[in-house]
Amino acid sequence: MEMIKQANLDKRYDVLREIVRDKMSYAAHDLDHTERVTNLCLYLAEGEPGIDLEVLIPAALLHDIARRIEDEDPTGEVDHALLGAEMAGEILQDLGYEKSLIEKIKYCIKAHRFRSGTAPETSEAKILFDADKLDVIGAIGIARSFMLAGRHGERMYNDIPLAEYRRENIGQNGRVKDVSKHTAYFEYELKLKHIPERLFTLKAKKIAEVRVKYMEEFFQRLKEEVAGQV
Repeated sequence: MEMIKQANLDKRYDVLREIVRDKMSYAAHDLDHTERVTNLCLYLAEGEPGIDLEVLIPAALLHDIARRIEDEDPTGEVDHALLGAEMAGEILQDLGYEKSLIEKIKYCIKAHRFRSGTAPETSEAKILFDADKLDVIGAIGIARSFMLAGRHGERMYNDIPLAEYRRENIGQNGRVKDVSKHTAYFEYELKLKHIPERLFTLKAKKIAEVRVKYMEEFFQRLKEEVAGQV
């Protein structure tokens, strides 16, 4: 896609990429994730009128800049979307971005997360939100889920009833209480399978439906094999 090629060739974003590489957390939230989200943003923006790439691209590159801080916070109080917006603002200010542009980029970053409390309303914010969610479903979503599962010492599969698991291990804020009791399957059932209904753009919804269908088939197959079915 020509728009993606142009964006990748834009040297203005090389500095942001290096900053992100240094700040990112681990394999599920690394520069590869950032690049995939950026490319998805550009794909979703293609053909849409009035999309400001000067807002969208920096927002996509910086959207997870505070993820490592949240992941390493023992209190569970850090929201990487809110903190990341402030960190991004400082970075962009140091790089000479105009204040009005910085505020638009910060808004997109604040609004890219379900629980941030900031609903995406601008076109750029909606596209970033959708692109970020697309990267947690489908084959990539399965791979990322198991990468996280391995990091936290989760079991490959747990067949306790979903309602029981939700009651025992999901807090009122929606966060997992004990990640060692979590599984990729529970993540799919509680969150990932519902992503298509939460998206904003028609193009993203169509992609999400295909990706979630793939995940449904995978976890059904996993359940059967765990049960000893051939």
